[in-house]
Amino acid sequence: MLMREVTDLLDTWYAPAWADSWDAVGLVCGDPDAAVRRVLLAVDPAPAVVDEALEWGADLVVVHHPLFLQGVHGVAADTPKGRTLHRLLTGGCGLFTAHTNADAPALGVNESLARAVGVVEPAVIDPDDRPALDKLVVFVPREAADALRTALAEAGAGSLGDYDACSFSTEGEGRFRPREGAAPTIGRVGDLETVPETRVEVVLERGRRAAVLAAMRAAHPYEEVAHDLVELANPAPGEPTRGTGRIGDLAEPVSLREFAAQVARALPECAHGVRVGGDPDRVVRRVAVTSGAGDFLLERVLETDADVYLTSDLRHHRAGEFLEHGGPALVDVAHWAAEWTWLPVLAERLAATVGPALETRVSTTVTDPWTFRA
Repeated sequence: MLMREVTDLLDTWYAPAWADSWDAVGLVCGDPDAAVRRVLLAVDPAPAVVDEALEWGADLVVVHHPLFLQGVHGVAADTPKGRTLHRLLTGGCGLFTAHTNADAPALGVNESLARAVGVVEPAVIDPDDRPALDKLVVFVPREAADALRTALAEAGAGSLGDYDACSFSTEGEGRFRPREGAAPTIGRVGDLETVPETRVEVVLERGRRAAVLAAMRAAHPYEEVAHDLVELANPAPGEPTRGTGRIGDLAEPVSLREFAAQVARALPECAHGVRVGGDPDRVVRRVAVTSGAGDFLLERVLETDADVYLTSDLRHHRAGEFLEHGGPALVDVAHWAAEWTWLPVLAERLAATVGPALETRVSTTVTDPWTFRA
């Protein structure tokens, strides 16, 4: 495969538009037209990962954490990051990052962590802020359909993801009888009229409803516009959606002590280990998780029915105050170990999609910054 084919596939699964505004994702280095046969998957673009990639003969390294998060004016090889980039380039190996854009979607980092520790059907804790949607169905004479579709699009209807001016049309017949006092565009008062009409359907953000309806009426030739406006439902609970964190039940209840041991077995071993706040004998049925540093979601987790919240990088005061509320117990794991759980999922996804065209390898090199406990 060409490198651009691989990165386009990754961008389809983990769209760059989903990344936080401060993030840096996508292809960091490499020729998009270069051939790719071997892909190494890792959490960090650390020197040890570069060693592994070049020794194995990787053509592309896909990582979760960015090499550069801030603007730079040079990448000289006398700095650690510059040296990493130079070694990749001289070794003929590209580097691609999927960071916050890979956290929230289905089969992303949050969901991978939840499934790894035993959550059976993980659902989103905090869905992405997506506007509520309406669907507008309007009936118009065929010769006026193009002008109406244009007016609706200009008012903001028909935007779906990276596309705009989206609509669906079917042909049919409209029947009506103008009564006394009407000023019909087509037909005469008192006569039953049959008109070839087009049914036009568009989706719109609910906040644009007034503007879209006004545009519809202004562009429509009829004085009375036949139309339907339907509020679209949100995804059902448990349906795979994009958002922060995951929550769900274990296959069977366990004690907090047993759950902590289960987590330790599920995650790759590193010096951090598994830290637990709560009664060891507490029964754990429902588990909430957030990959990476997750104390920003503590208040939201308190609103759930979780028995335990698993995340990383919890701070002393925030953890202590959380436990004082008498809500879920806390399990704190290594940031690196939690996010590593996504790599096997990504490897399986690539294998299922492209088959033998790519050889993938999940790096087991521990790049957590903490190396031992005294």
